[in-house]
Parts: sequence; C-alpha cells; structure tokens
Amino acid sequence: MSELRWAVGSVSVTRVLEQDAGFPAGGFFPMSSPEGLAAHADWLSPWALDDDGNLRISIQALCVESEGRKIVVDTCVGQRPLPDLFATMSDDGSFLTALAGAGFAREDVDAVICTHLHFDHVGWNTMWVDDAWVPTFPNARYVLARAEFEHWNAASEEARAAASAVTFDDAVTPLFDFGVVDLVDVDHSVTGEVSLTPTPGHSPGHVSVRIRSEGAEAIITGDCVHSPVQLMEPDWFTVVDSDGAQSSATRRALVAECLDRDVLVIGTHFPPPTAGHIVTTDAGVRFRPLP
Repeated sequence: MSELRWAVGSVSVTRVLEQDAGFPAGGFFPMSSPEGLAAHADWLSPWALDDDGNLRISIQALCVESEGRKIVVDTCVGQRPLPDLFATMSDDGSFLTALAGAGFAREDVDAVICTHLHFDHVGWNTMWVDDAWVPTFPNARYVLARAEFEHWNAASEEARAAASAVTFDDAVTPLFDFGVVDLVDVDHSVTGEVSLTPTPGHSPGHVSVRIRSEGAEAIITGDCVHSPVQLMEPDWFTVVDSDGAQSSATRRALVAECLDRDVLVIGTHFPPPTAGHIVTTDAGVRFRPLP
C-alpha cells in the first residue's frame, strides 16, 4: 500500500511512499528497553512492529490540497549521493512517478513545506539537471521555518553530518539561488486551513502542520514523533534529537492536546494505516490507527 487518502473537512491529505525501513528500538531510542517495547507489542504488532522486533518506519510525503492549492509536506530522501551510512536510501526516481500518479506532478505543486531540514525530509527539494541542483517543483514556493534554517545555515559541516542534515548544501542552499524560499515564523499560515505549529526538540526549529477545516482537525507530525509508541512513551527520544528533553516535552504536549479529541494524527514516519487518534483505553493511553 503506497497511497492513502484522508479528508479533513474540505482539505484532502494523500500519503505517497518513497521507501520503508526497519530499525531496532534499542539503537534508535536510547531510553527504551526490550521489556518496555514488549509491553506495547499487543497493539503495535504487526503494523508498527515487525516479527523481528524492529520498528517499522516509512519515509513518505504528505500531500495536501487546500483552497485550490497543492502542498507537499516533506520531500523524502531524493535521488542524490549520500554518505555511506545512508547510501542505500537514495531513491531511483520512482517517487516522482508515484507523486504524479497521486495528482501532484512536479509542475502542479504550489508549495513545499519542510517540517525540518534533515536529509530524509528535504531530498526531493532539488534534482540534478545539466550539472546543477535545481528546484524539483518549478512553480512552488518552499516554506521553511526561519529558526530551523538559521540554525543549520550557521552550523558547521561536521555538525550537519552528525545530526542528519547532510544534504543541506545541495537540497536547501540551491533554492535560495532561484529565489523560491519563504522563510517564515513557526506559526505561519500557508492557507486559511493549513498552518505551521512549533514542535521543537528533534531539531531547533522543527514544525508540525496543523489542518483545520469545516470543524475537522488534523496534525501532520513531522519528526516530533517517529513511531506511535513514543506517544505512550514520550521520554523515548531518538539518537538524532537535538534536545531530548525538549522533544519529550513536545510529545507530552501533543498527547495532552489530542487525547480523546477528534484530531486526526498523521504520523510522518508511521507505516500504514499511518493516521489515527490518541485515546484512553482500559490499558492506558494508546494510539488507535484508523481501520
């Protein structure tokens, strides 16, 4: 299943998959334990936890249609050289075909929102054409939180590499040469129905995307949460979070905001069914994926 679609009032959100991956929880969440993960296996398996005990992670774009505008939230890994650790993750170009098949051909996209500037969220910002990196979406404005950009723009190459912002120079910087970037506040409104909301911790200027339309509400998480288990275990920060304590506080605030409310939570890295609700059950707070 590579494409899923949800309606949020008059807004539609479509998931377009680039690739799937699996990670051992202990290597990704340093505060986790096998016993802690096992306590959640009954509701995580098999959709978010595989038979080998690895967390299932999807790398995907969330494509939003609002007020006649087509908006791509996060552009995955892209087709580019990557450091050895990530080399096998470079896309073969099929993502753009899938994107067009979902109604988001490159020329049709009006805006690109980057929740943050790590390599697996900005990769298709640009593509290599005639010996240069050019914007992949030629008619789009690229919406970046100013705080996020300024942090990584000031960081050293070593700091970017250590924090997974390894493609900043070829996936972000060239956009400024073409004058297609809007540096905005972390609560910026993209349309009357779609806005950014600050969710720091994974990176300094990280944002999620809030949708409110006709009384319905949804939030696209970005990387303030990678796996649904973190909503029940908010202290399970990741090894690539810039501020583990802040990322944990952000998740606690997200749960408090959405708990037992009709807010559709769309996990940027959640595998299918990808979206669901945070609810109270007899066993405690749980993420209940849509059927």
